[in-house]
Amino acid sequence: MKTQINLSSKKTAIAASLALCALAYAPEPAYAEKIHVSTPATSLVLDGEKGSGLSFLYYGSALSPAEIEALDNTGAAQRSAYPFYGNFPEHESAMAVTHSDGDMIMDMAVEDISRTKSGDAEITTVTMRDKFHPLTVKLNYKTYPDADVIETWTETINGEKGNVTLRQYNSGYLPIRRGDVWLSSLYGSWANEANVETEPLTHGMKVIKNKDGGRNSHTAHGEVMVSLDGKPRENEGRVIGAALAYTGNYKLRIDTDESDYHQLFAGINEENSAYNLKKGESFTTPVLALTYSDEGLSGASRNFHKWGREHVIHNGKELRKILLNSWEGVYFDINEEGMANMMKDIAGMGGELFVMDDGWFGGKYPRNNDSTSLGDWTVDTRKLPNGINGLLDEAEKNGIKFGIWIEPEMTNTKSEFYEKHPELVITSPGHEPMLGRGGTQVVLDLSNPKVQDIMFNMVDTLLTKYPRIDYIKWDANAPIMNHGSQYLTKDNQSHLYVDYHKGFAKVMDRIRAKYPDVTIQACASGGGRANYGFLPWFDEFWVSDNTDALQRVYMQWGTSYFFPPVVMGSHISAVPNHQTFRKTSLKYRIDVAMSGRLGMEIQPKNMTEEEIAQCRKAIAEYKEIRPVVQQGDMYRLLSPFDKKGAASMMMVAPDKNEAVFYWWKTETFHGQQLPRIGMAGLDPDKNYVVTELDRIDNEPLPYEGKAFTGKFLMEHGLEMPLDHNVDYHKRNDYASRVLRLQAK
Repeated sequence: MKTQINLSSKKTAIAASLALCALAYAPEPAYAEKIHVSTPATSLVLDGEKGSGLSFLYYGSALSPAEIEALDNTGAAQRSAYPFYGNFPEHESAMAVTHSDGDMIMDMAVEDISRTKSGDAEITTVTMRDKFHPLTVKLNYKTYPDADVIETWTETINGEKGNVTLRQYNSGYLPIRRGDVWLSSLYGSWANEANVETEPLTHGMKVIKNKDGGRNSHTAHGEVMVSLDGKPRENEGRVIGAALAYTGNYKLRIDTDESDYHQLFAGINEENSAYNLKKGESFTTPVLALTYSDEGLSGASRNFHKWGREHVIHNGKELRKILLNSWEGVYFDINEEGMANMMKDIAGMGGELFVMDDGWFGGKYPRNNDSTSLGDWTVDTRKLPNGINGLLDEAEKNGIKFGIWIEPEMTNTKSEFYEKHPELVITSPGHEPMLGRGGTQVVLDLSNPKVQDIMFNMVDTLLTKYPRIDYIKWDANAPIMNHGSQYLTKDNQSHLYVDYHKGFAKVMDRIRAKYPDVTIQACASGGGRANYGFLPWFDEFWVSDNTDALQRVYMQWGTSYFFPPVVMGSHISAVPNHQTFRKTSLKYRIDVAMSGRLGMEIQPKNMTEEEIAQCRKAIAEYKEIRPVVQQGDMYRLLSPFDKKGAASMMMVAPDKNEAVFYWWKTETFHGQQLPRIGMAGLDPDKNYVVTELDRIDNEPLPYEGKAFTGKFLMEHGLEMPLDHNVDYHKRNDYASRVLRLQAK
């Protein structure tokens, strides 16, 4: 039931001269009502009163009622909880509009504060109304007690007589007190995603942005970590994490001006995206998720991981299947016999799913390369005489599930679909579309309801005709390459980037309403869609098209800052690697892949019997640790970005009865000295028996089968040999270890 918070006005005398001196980001009168938005371990405190502005007081570890009341006496300046543009425009704003009468000032005051329940979560809504215009902005804060995460977003409602133009519309704002504050963010490129960049915050503006249009996590990520106690540490120190859950273009700004604060703004990238709201229309921004931990970067990650698994990721609490994907094994060379053989091979190794990648479709234009056929989603019976049902029968015969690759948002100019419907692609009327992958790829205009129906019907037809399909690899291999919509009106062309993703959401909602149990992977030239905005519809994402094990250590490390292993597709591939041409041992490739959702990206017929046996053993062992890896708590121990020659992390079961410890060398030198790594997250009073997984050594490690207290393992760790005790001709340069710890 909706309850109202009493905001009875207080009689306060504020001299006019003092009001003239008030800062734009400190508009609140004294004695306003405290608004406490809390989780068990965190507190967000706001200050507001009807008829006045809303100010931010505090975000951090949980406060008692007495401590909340004492906030007024700490000497800290009150700052706006969400700065609007207009008054004192020299300051950065979270929202800016042009009213229907041309006025650009937003003079907003609290009208109402309410709380509602949504399951275990509580939503606090502060309704603010412009003093001179019938424009309403609702600031929403949703708490997740089990994960110590607070979501914030806004809803803007136009009650004016004409259009209101949104020129800036951030999801959230957070002032962070200056000190020895450091920022951790992710950057990269195709096949080099999710590198960690760590830097102290200094004066000026730090901007993290995306303008791709369709994908948003190749070159940067819409998530950051802010360490409040100096250079970030993994398992100690105060950290604020922020993750913008959005599928489209975003912008994160951190403004460090002359004040005592760093100011974080996060939301949709407003560049070339002014949005016109008609009378009575509303606009809701995507969610900005905030978390706080005093257990370092890994502590903030654990909060995000639990929030993701429990509340955001589609089927996030379910274990993922072990699969073989056909792409690096055969590329476009799809044929019925080859697919049947690969299914038999993965089933023989203990796998549970086979995914047929690109190259299975096309009529007039066969899909033999990336330049044709997108949009023509008919089975190429020249390659597959018995069609999809023949492959499904083969999968069933082998006791595994079957999956398939699609790219529904795209078409090629060399396709029957495009020849019939050139008006459905993104381009400005009168302009030729810019061409992408293969020299022919173009993007369908999802702002158009007709395209939304076509896209839904394509997926619906596939899954209705072949209900045994268990898995879809959903790709998106092109950005929006020219600004223009043949559907949107001339005065609303700036809506393209936003309306594309509104249309995408409508399609995905329809698909998931009808097909909740099909596993769908978000692939976008690899890691282009690693964002929580996609994950309510997708079960996982493809971390990167780069399957090189060594580089995956780095990319999966960065990705783990915000996303749990259950969503990270991590595959064993061939050597030389197809992207880096590096040669690493099969053990190293297995040990890296076992830290995510295990799969294979290889042609099994090219493997030796010994390699197949090793993979069969590793798959069996992964099944035993899968619940811990995919649903456990992550503790990162030694970062590869610290350049100390190794990387290490571990996953711990929630009850602390089991854990998996990972250790990978990241460089090799003769006479090398590497640090001994203490573990984390264990019960200090429990005894843990150590078992090495994917063992190749001729002799077991000295601690094999031995028991150690959690206290000892966390304080001292275990020595990792620098190489493997194997026959001379099997020696290699990249050593790795995976240890299973079981409480006895």
